[in-house]
Amino acid sequence: MIAVGAGLVGWVWRDPAGLHAILSFAVPAIFLACALWRLALILASGRRRVPQVSTAPLPRYTVVAALHDEAEVLPQLVENLAALDYPADRLEGFLALEAHDHETIEAAYAADRPDWLSILIVPPGEPRTKPRALNHALARATGRLITVYDAEDDPDPLQLREAAACFARDATGRLACLQAPLRIRRRTRSPEASPFLDRQFAVEYAALFEVVLPGMTRLGLPFPLGGTSNHFRVDILKRVGGWDAWNVTEDADLGFRLWRAGYRLGVLTRPTWETPPGGLDAWLPQRTRWMKGFMQTWGVHTRRPLSLGLRGLLALVMTVGVSLASAAVHAPSVAWVAASVLVAAVAGLTPSTPIPALGVLMLGAGMAWVSAFIGARRAGIPYSLIDVVQAPAYWSLLSLAFVHAAWRLVTEPFAWDKTRHRPDPEPDLPPETGAAALDAGPPVRLSSPHGLETVPTP
Repeated sequence: MIAVGAGLVGWVWRDPAGLHAILSFAVPAIFLACALWRLALILASGRRRVPQVSTAPLPRYTVVAALHDEAEVLPQLVENLAALDYPADRLEGFLALEAHDHETIEAAYAADRPDWLSILIVPPGEPRTKPRALNHALARATGRLITVYDAEDDPDPLQLREAAACFARDATGRLACLQAPLRIRRRTRSPEASPFLDRQFAVEYAALFEVVLPGMTRLGLPFPLGGTSNHFRVDILKRVGGWDAWNVTEDADLGFRLWRAGYRLGVLTRPTWETPPGGLDAWLPQRTRWMKGFMQTWGVHTRRPLSLGLRGLLALVMTVGVSLASAAVHAPSVAWVAASVLVAAVAGLTPSTPIPALGVLMLGAGMAWVSAFIGARRAGIPYSLIDVVQAPAYWSLLSLAFVHAAWRLVTEPFAWDKTRHRPDPEPDLPPETGAAALDAGPPVRLSSPHGLETVPTP
């Protein structure tokens, strides 16, 4: 990066007109390529997916939730996990808790957990991150399949059955991971609700999990995994070394690491519901961590980029690379367009912006809007003209997160910015989201607390 920056400075010094000419061609070409990429994903994701059904015996399944400072929301998570529709004698679950987190440990012991859900204490150590806790649970997993959930998750009760069926139908043995779609349900009655950020966050998730990832799966490409609701083959996950404990977006790294090892990824249809982070004070640290982790993932996987193969390298560039680049230029681009239009309007002149460049820029934004609209329709969430108009303001906030992430990557590369979660109030869900289906599960037998590894309650 230093060499490229120095080269650009030298180019400006020696031949500013030549650099301007090259950039005038290269920048619109990049925007056009991104627009065509989104169009390809929209078309590839169009075929309707049908939930898989299998008559094969269900394998043993391990469910892991790594929690830190989540005492407030833990009872809700236990209730949601207990609703999973899977034979209890073929389930094992771990609440992976940090040894110093006494409040969450107390809440875990006090919760009415099903027999298969145990408390697993992660011993003190560094780095104090979610992937380190997941690796501790992976070492004790006895299931053939394993999945990861976050503290605020509400998975579809049939999600494990669908994943088991998909893995059973894989004759090649190369299917390593399945990603369930994450859907955001807004909580308008919550005091932490932020109407603008919550709506844009939900639409952003819809575009990613309902359009981008299914499209990449159909094109046979790897992708950065979401941080939750990943379903893995345990033997393959152990073979590649589990999660990178030092990467703050361990999910994004793992998707490409599995591909590099010769395995492939897939997607599910049954979703996991989540709540948005809330206001800017919660959204910005979370997005800063994601951006910092993307920077780490980009740095790691571009050490030997050709070992990913052409398709893997294309996927890395068009997901992680473009995400970072677009976050860096969103706010400057919006400011440039707004300034050009406003200055010209005040002066009574035609904007000096080249029409081809402006056209390509609007084409890229248009593809993003179309992708968001289609994703929102598939996820069953509202998406109106107001959301379209507000989107550039939300995209500009990504530039703020990018700057924060770049600074944190240098000063605190492995620090984990914790997102606080609170119990959900009654959801504001439209009827078509299938809220009733989330509650349609068999009776769950509850028991007193127990666990494989426990510590006395402080």
